[in-house]
Amino acid sequence: MTPSEAAQLLGHCAAFDNRTVGKVDARAWSAALNDVPFDDDAVAAVASFYGTPPKDPSQRLWIQPHNVRTGRSRIRAVRLENFQYEPLPDETPAEFLARYKGQVQAIASGRVAAPSGQPALEGGPSREFMRELEARGWEGNRTVDDEHTAEAEVIDTIRRSGPLGIECPACQAAIGRPCKAPGASEKQPMGKPRLKPHTARLRAASGESELTAAQLAAQEQAIKARSAAYLARETDDIPDAVIVDREAAS
Repeated sequence: MTPSEAAQLLGHCAAFDNRTVGKVDARAWSAALNDVPFDDDAVAAVASFYGTPPKDPSQRLWIQPHNVRTGRSRIRAVRLENFQYEPLPDETPAEFLARYKGQVQAIASGRVAAPSGQPALEGGPSREFMRELEARGWEGNRTVDDEHTAEAEVIDTIRRSGPLGIECPACQAAIGRPCKAPGASEKQPMGKPRLKPHTARLRAASGESELTAAQLAAQEQAIKARSAAYLARETDDIPDAVIVDREAAS
């Protein structure tokens, strides 16, 4: 940017901030922007700077050379967001560098319209790649006719393993929640959590069928029989009581 071009740019700045522009100002801005051309993007950077409100409403906007440089680079970068190089077949490295630089300059400057759509990958995976995935157990191409079956499979994949992966049949504790002991308090209105899941939940998690009424009764009788046998064994071990006559002893 020459001093005369910098003076024109400062004239655009003065239209916003009412600064005075002299020859010294023009030479200083020319030295600071010696590698930045005076073009429409430089002028647009000034307008963008003064069109953006400051973070502090009481702050007075006052543009500096580095604001022009940064704003101009930002404007040109926006045009290159969806840029994709279009190569020629059998081009040499020198031809690639020259064409690449030319396409970037043309789009960044606005002489060529910027791509409006974001480039997307085309085509699918190769057959060799698909066979490798299927050999490793991938079933991404399978189809499920029943919608409810597909939903059940998704739910099954996210379900927790072990007893907490199912709802407890005994206390109706939800999936992922511990079983609850009977009784509730103000602190634990849903009941105190059990350290060990209910037997019914353990059986259901392992795939065992629920016990019938007759099986539950037989199980209860077996527990009572073991308890009675234990008590009888403890009673037999108690020695006979010895009656002591206190008067005779005295």
